[in-house]
Amino acid sequence: MSTIPITRTGAERLRDELHRLKSVERPSVINAISEARAQGDLSENAEYDAAKEKQAFIEGRIKEVEGKLAAAQIIDPALIDADGKVVFGATVELENLEDGSKMTYQIVGDDEADLEANKISISSPIARALIRKEAGDTVKVITPGGEREVEIISVQYL
Repeated sequence: MSTIPITRTGAERLRDELHRLKSVERPSVINAISEARAQGDLSENAEYDAAKEKQAFIEGRIKEVEGKLAAAQIIDPALIDADGKVVFGATVELENLEDGSKMTYQIVGDDEADLEANKISISSPIARALIRKEAGDTVKVITPGGEREVEIISVQYL
C-alpha cells in the first residue's frame, strides 16, 4: 500500500472527523433508524429510507477516513530541512511578475487543500511547478487563467 503525505494538522483534522463520525453521527443515525422503525410499515417510510442512506454514507466515510489515516505519512513541516527548497509542507511566498501581487501558499496533501486558507495540493499545477525550486527562482505556472510567471520570495517550513 502506498503512503499518502499529510501534515500533522491534516492528520489531526481527519482524526477529529473520525471521532465525530463514530461518536456523534453514527449514534444519531442509529437512533433515527430506530425511531423510523417504530412508526411501522417500512416499505413506504421515507424517514427510514433517508436514515438508512445517511447511515450508508457515514459508514462509507468512516472507512475512507480510516483508510487515509492508515496510509498516511505524517510530515511535520517544522522538522523539514530541505536547504531552502520547496517541498511538501513548505510555506512559499510568491510574487506575480505581471502585476506585482504577492501570495503565500502552504503545499499540503490532496485532502487538506483549501484555497481560502492558502493551502494548495501537492498535485496542483502550481505546487508541481514549485517543487525543488528555491527563493529567487522564477517559475512559469499554468493556471486556469493562463500561464503566469512568479518569483519565489521565500520558503519556510512552519
